[in-house]
This record gives sequence, C-alpha cells and structure tokens, in this order.
Amino acid sequence: MFEKVNSKVVKVNVGQAGGVVARSGAMLFYTGQVAFAPHQIPGAGQGMGGGGLMRMAGQMMAGEHERTMLAQGNGEVHYGFAGLEVHVVQMQPGAVLRAEASRLLAQSAGLQASVVSVASSGGGGGGGGGLMGALRGAAAGVATGQGMFTTQLSGQGSAVLLAHGGFLELQVGGPNPIVVDPQAFVAAYGNVQTELKSAMSWRDAVGRGAGEAMQLHCHGQGVVYVQASEEKL
Repeated sequence: MFEKVNSKVVKVNVGQAGGVVARSGAMLFYTGQVAFAPHQIPGAGQGMGGGGLMRMAGQMMAGEHERTMLAQGNGEVHYGFAGLEVHVVQMQPGAVLRAEASRLLAQSAGLQASVVSVASSGGGGGGGGGLMGALRGAAAGVATGQGMFTTQLSGQGSAVLLAHGGFLELQVGGPNPIVVDPQAFVAAYGNVQTELKSAMSWRDAVGRGAGEAMQLHCHGQGVVYVQASEEKL
C-alpha cells in the first residue's frame, strides 16, 4: 500500500488502500480526487470517569494523542513529516504494532486502532489497565520521557513509522531480551512484551554513578524498532 519515495517520504493510492489515516500536517501533496476530514482514534481524547486521579489520567491520555486526518477518494497522496526518516510496516493477521502516537506517520484506515496504557500493553510491566495501570504508565512516562499511552494497531494493512536518525530493526525471540533505551524506542511488532526496569544503583541516586536510569526489556517473538537517536519526536 505505502511505497517509499525516499528515506523521508512515502506515497499511497488512497482508493486502493481503502482510506488512509495520517497525522495532521503530514500531507505533502496529492493528485486526483481526495478529500480530507478530521479523525480520532478510538479511546483518544476521551476522559475517564470518576474524580481526581482518574480524571487526571484521562487528561493525560488525551494529551498523548496526535491529531489525525482521514484521506478518502481516488488519488495518490505523498506523506512526510519534519524531515524524519520513515519505515513501512506490513501488518500480518494476528500481529500487533504498538508505537507512541508521535512515532506514527500514517496507517491504512482499515486497521483496528486503539489507545492503551503503556503499563498494560503487551502484557508486560504489570499493573493492568484502569487507574493503577494508568498511574504506573504515568510514572514510567515521567521517568523515561515516553508518553503515558501508546497507539495499538492490528488487522491487515500497513503503517508508516517515524524516527530521527534512521531505523534499527531488532529481532526479538532469543534466550535473552533486547534491552533498549526508552527514548530510542520507536515501536514493537508481533508478540512482543515490554517491561520497564530501573538500572539505577545508590551511586546513581546520589549522582555518583553513570549509565541509563531506566531500560526497556523486550522479549517474546517479533521485532523492535529503534531509532539512531535519543531525541524525542
């Protein structure tokens, strides 16, 4: 569906793709008869019921969502964003792609999309959903610079990821987990579970140690995409 024009631009036939959802401001130019309308991923921008902490979690959830536009019609659209590198992921039935909204350029409109808590996605890190999952996700987000929520895609189609400085594609499935700097993490595809662990010792806590404070451990079966930079998009 999506075809790379170069390392920073993709093009897609909107009619053949059955519609395209892309982040606002990503459309570069198009030919043919294409209409654009605001779009919202299910679960994004919706507040949580209850008071206090639940309301705060709902507001943070809404803040993590990137504004998106739905393109429909018959024509070809070129997409790119901020000169960032792009990578096309061909989705297979049964597989799941999880990425921060800021790492997603575009996806087939037919993919099932939802916004889930970082703490509960992939079954890793514990905490589950609801308030506790949201609060654990909030703590992880503050500690690592990542968002509290992540976008989850499934179904048949394709999606386009964004990265600063290029992509590294790491296979997950060996006896040892792939350990990633959370700020370099782009996405996980397949049946990949992630667990955020502290790498701090007492020396780090008092400012006398070195090394990364938090590490993302990835295990299971699939692929982890990492950018060649720690710059937050």
